[in-house]
Amino acid sequence: MTSRTVYLDHAATTPMVPAAIEAMTKELAEVGNASSLHASGRRARRVVEESRETIAQSIGCRPGEVVFTSGGTEADNLALKGVFWSRRAADPRRVRILTSAVEHHAVLDSLHWLAQPDRRGSEGAQVELLPVDEAGRLRVDALREAVERDPGSVALVSLMWANNEVGTLQPVEDVVEIAHAHGIPVHTDAVQAVGAVPVDFAASGVDALSLTGHKVGGPVGAGALVVRRELEVTALVHGGGQERDIRSGTSATPAIAGFAAAVELGVKLQPEYAARVGDLRRRLVEGVLRAVPDAVLNGAAIDPPAAHRLPGNAHFGFPGCEGDSLLMLLDARGIECSTGSACSAGVPQASHVLLAMGQDDETARSSLRFSLGHNSTETDVDALVDAIGACVERARAAGATR
Repeated sequence: MTSRTVYLDHAATTPMVPAAIEAMTKELAEVGNASSLHASGRRARRVVEESRETIAQSIGCRPGEVVFTSGGTEADNLALKGVFWSRRAADPRRVRILTSAVEHHAVLDSLHWLAQPDRRGSEGAQVELLPVDEAGRLRVDALREAVERDPGSVALVSLMWANNEVGTLQPVEDVVEIAHAHGIPVHTDAVQAVGAVPVDFAASGVDALSLTGHKVGGPVGAGALVVRRELEVTALVHGGGQERDIRSGTSATPAIAGFAAAVELGVKLQPEYAARVGDLRRRLVEGVLRAVPDAVLNGAAIDPPAAHRLPGNAHFGFPGCEGDSLLMLLDARGIECSTGSACSAGVPQASHVLLAMGQDDETARSSLRFSLGHNSTETDVDALVDAIGACVERARAAGATR
């Protein structure tokens, strides 16, 4: 038994870094609405705009392209719905949305809502989920075929920068090349990528990019949609006209300040982070495979550390185990991780990501994700390695008695 919590779920959320806490705490003691014209309001506006400039410089975009949101989910919703509505309004033929079958639910559920035929006011979107290979990487040939079949009907393409479950990096630049050849905008959910791998908005060629604070050491409740000024986006929220009239609402100045500080630090330290965490991930993978020789590492290759997948991601299948049971056995020993399945109304369901990668339901339900972060240590990894063998044995024994 470990006497402390071993946190291996940084892909879900990671602890705030001191720089973000300091920036946010400083603003919590201040007053001022960034939309007010008096001195306190102007001071708050200055903080917001300086934060916008900091984020823009960190990820390679213009400050005016940064639209602050409450996080990645809102940014994804704004990009997908807002761009779809604008593109369809300009040309009613543009009703198709192309995306991968392994996207985060913030993307998939938004698109399902747009496409739902029996909902009042149905938006009439036609969503096409494109296949991935066994590592979870988009099949670029399938995208090319889908676009070239009828490019005039495509409203937009959305592809995550890195998969949140298995960590696989996606061929974003290839997708941009195919889509832009036909004048189709591309959105990417880069929530998992910023601070973990190099992310440059301008160099990538994408038209819209989602990011959030709490994945990179900032606060929960602050994020952004980076969107080219040339791209029309219909607002979801109406009110005071803040954020280019794309996202109205009083600016969350303290959260924005903490968000910007975290992004700046995360991007600055990204190469060092990738190397250090990549080494820890290799130690974790090798240790788990020694303790459980028939465990299966899911996803892309782990070497070089940030070439094919996120450096802190290790996603395993444990044959004969229910992932949920194994998670709780580890949790009882103070080791926190994530299951590869989602639980809906108390009924375990296999991960849509693993199913899209070709796994069957039983195999997909045997998986766990271990994700490392900026404060992970060798001690954390060794605690998992010491515990995993016995926990797998107990999970398998429990499954055999059902």
